[in-house]
Amino acid sequence: MSTIPQVSQAMHDLLLTAAEAADDKLHFTKRPDRAKFTASTLTQTLVLGFLAHPDARIEQLTHTAARLGVDVSPQAIDQRFSFDTAALLREVLASSMHDLIAAEHVAIPILQRFQGVRVHDSTTITLPDSLAEHWRGCGGSDPEQTAAALKCGVQFDLLTGALCGLDLADGRASDKRLAVQHQALPKGSLRLADLGFYDLRVLAELTAHEVFWLSRLEPTALLRDEQGQSASLLAFVHALGACAQWEGPVWVGKDQRVKARLLLVRVPQEVADQRRRRLRATARRKGRQPSAAALALAEWTALITNIPAEKLTLEEALVLSTVRWQIELLFKLWKSHGQVDCWRTGKAERVLCEVYAKLLAMVVQHWALILGCWQYPERSLVKAAQVVREHAADLASAR
Repeated sequence: MSTIPQVSQAMHDLLLTAAEAADDKLHFTKRPDRAKFTASTLTQTLVLGFLAHPDARIEQLTHTAARLGVDVSPQAIDQRFSFDTAALLREVLASSMHDLIAAEHVAIPILQRFQGVRVHDSTTITLPDSLAEHWRGCGGSDPEQTAAALKCGVQFDLLTGALCGLDLADGRASDKRLAVQHQALPKGSLRLADLGFYDLRVLAELTAHEVFWLSRLEPTALLRDEQGQSASLLAFVHALGACAQWEGPVWVGKDQRVKARLLLVRVPQEVADQRRRRLRATARRKGRQPSAAALALAEWTALITNIPAEKLTLEEALVLSTVRWQIELLFKLWKSHGQVDCWRTGKAERVLCEVYAKLLAMVVQHWALILGCWQYPERSLVKAAQVVREHAADLASAR
């Protein structure tokens, strides 16, 4: 269970100890005898300042600095937005996952069957093209702001709320290459991830380490039944005829094979039509056509898992597969309320500082959310985050 001293110690380790360690590593403070800011007070000013006011002006950051005992002018803070400061904040951000803050297990029985319910996903922050040397973007059809982007890979535990992983990578990087994809998970825990993380080798390794997983099945998957007959997923569902649902053991894959429990459920026509519209819209944005297999398979929900039927029924698996979207709510909280993808400036160095500082602010905010409300299933993270922001100034004073 999280306690106030536990979170307080984690904040101390992050905003003071980690900042000072980053200072020593990067030689950030050039003249310690003359500098008004230390690495730790500058880190606290930016992190707690943007936590309180995601769209903070320089003057508001000056007030945060004053609460920390640093008397500086707005111009002095403006001058601190540099690539050196960005490097400092990035180093501190990399240290933010050293403290694993967790709450008591949330009172949802289906989640409590596992030692943890780890959700993996990523979100992308589009950056000004001037930052392409720091973070390479994906390109695209738009004439501006496609050369630079930052991908944030995140893993968190739905059972305890613990933020277990936060990776930074080029916006063009594949989800499969993110560190959270290969992060060791506790025995008896459950891994949920979307198709961007679909990798049969990873699923085989998880099974070998007695970790459960539940995943959507990609449309091009090759299946082999217990009689040794091979078929594509599309051919497999066509052979079911008018069957509304099916489950059974199969081997998935051609070269790398994984034994899995296949779960198939036919969806209502309106759901299938909605999925096809979404597939066509996505393909249109990328300048291509959706595959015939993907359009045909829109009629089905196809899942694979290594969870035995006695531990999780087909109906329960369908429910459990939807909780992965909780991480989308977390990303929405970070972007809509934390404004990690918004800034007031066109200066590349300040944009980078703001992004790192706001991501650090979201880590601190998440710790507070875990402490305050995670164990309550009916919680509202948006409302709780508003309370955290209102008290961010008090956190600065308490430091």
